[in-house]
Amino acid sequence: MYLDGNSLSTDDLVQLGKGKYKIKLTKESEDLLLKSRELVDKIVKEKKTVYGITTGLGKFANIPISQDKIQDLQVNLIRSHAAGVASCLSWVPEKGSVGASGDLAPLAHLALGLMGEGRMWSAKTGWGEAKYVLEAHGLEPIQLSYKDGLCMINGTQLIASIGAAAVERAGSIARQADVVAAMSLEVLKGTSRAFDSDVHQLRPHKGQIEVARRLRALLHSDTYPSEIAESHGYCNRVQDAYTLRCCPQVHGASHDTIALCRSWLTTELNSATDNPLVLPERGEIISAGNFHGEYPAKALDFLAIGVSELAAMSERRVERLCNPAYSELPAFLVKDGGFNSGFMMAHVTAAALVSENKVLCHPASVDSISTSAGTEDHVSMGAWAARKALMVVENVERVIAIELLSACQAIEFLRPLKTTVPLEEVYKVVRSRVAAWDQDRYMAADMDAATELLQEERIWQAVRLHVDHYHSVQDIETRVFSPTTSFLGTNARDRPLARKRTASSSKDAAAAKKARVTGERRLAAKK
Repeated sequence: MYLDGNSLSTDDLVQLGKGKYKIKLTKESEDLLLKSRELVDKIVKEKKTVYGITTGLGKFANIPISQDKIQDLQVNLIRSHAAGVASCLSWVPEKGSVGASGDLAPLAHLALGLMGEGRMWSAKTGWGEAKYVLEAHGLEPIQLSYKDGLCMINGTQLIASIGAAAVERAGSIARQADVVAAMSLEVLKGTSRAFDSDVHQLRPHKGQIEVARRLRALLHSDTYPSEIAESHGYCNRVQDAYTLRCCPQVHGASHDTIALCRSWLTTELNSATDNPLVLPERGEIISAGNFHGEYPAKALDFLAIGVSELAAMSERRVERLCNPAYSELPAFLVKDGGFNSGFMMAHVTAAALVSENKVLCHPASVDSISTSAGTEDHVSMGAWAARKALMVVENVERVIAIELLSACQAIEFLRPLKTTVPLEEVYKVVRSRVAAWDQDRYMAADMDAATELLQEERIWQAVRLHVDHYHSVQDIETRVFSPTTSFLGTNARDRPLARKRTASSSKDAAAAKKARVTGERRLAAKK
């Protein structure tokens, strides 16, 4: 993967972290770096005063550094700023950044290893002293020149990288939360009439329309008939609970939140967040504030709030599945209740995680603390915003996994009736890893397995092509019976509950098909 400073995506960064690609700068990027280096060398040679190059840092900005010490300044900078603390095994500590002059302490630890100091890890050596790990790979420690140390620690790379992981995992679990919600609605014998396209055109938020469209493709239709839906097709239920009926409105808001955060983080990944900034085309170096982490901090606080609602909705649906007063199924989804507890504690776990998220969703970026003797007098706390956003996403994955297991267990009590083709595929994927419950057993392992299925996007992969197929062939939108429908001179049950697809919706289907083909080609090219 070639870096050009403009086109790196959050997904690209996550795939790099998984070792899917090797990384290299484009020729144009290398040329720009060389021009910047030439300008820095020129300034040093001319003995000009420039922050962080010929002066001290932070509160010491007014202290000039003699020519014989300016190169050693960069080494001292890395050593002195490698001051983070952590409870994890990463040699770049997760704690120690306030996200103001960039992620100084964590990035200093990263640079320290490249200098052959501190600790490093590789698959070949495991943990060890940095100089020996480098040596084992035939690498020499880097030698810092003017400004090198400063540019390696100024920036929002820790915030942005953890944030990229959070936003991509949030997008993945949000898509799959829609699928799991559809299965819950199906086994709770809910109605799909609230997902009618005409309803959502009256409040055309992008995410809301997207979720309703996805739910229509997953639930009962002419393309994918459901025996379960047909078994209660003419019941007199007027409307479902909010966590079923309002999925497009609530899940849709989460989808739109994730999209906005991804946009902000993509800009951040392709930005210069160093200080001072070298502008070779102007022959000038400017000390400014691009290192401040407020943008990604705000994005990640918003991400945590947005994605947490997926778990809040899911936990309530788990309650409905487990409670026979709502589900008309055996209590806690198990036979011989009393002797067996079934999903009783699984629901409690979901509730605990949802409540934990409520605390984690308190925004980090509303806090600030003055550092560096008052020079850095406002900070973003972006690193904490990123870390806790990822924690919220992890909790959401766990809650959705519990709902997934609950919905699949509920369907056991509705057999031999079958659901739609895409939802039957979801059931098969789950049962390939987790057996149905006939009696109580160790549940933690099953919850882990379901979480892994979601993290691997197996649930989304099970339905993706079916959703695309539905939208490519369903020329008429299937509309289920509604006891509130009224037509002049016609009995509602005798009226065709369908409408022809509009020209715009046909265009949407064509665009979706084209986008899918383009995406698959792009994925094949990357491989």
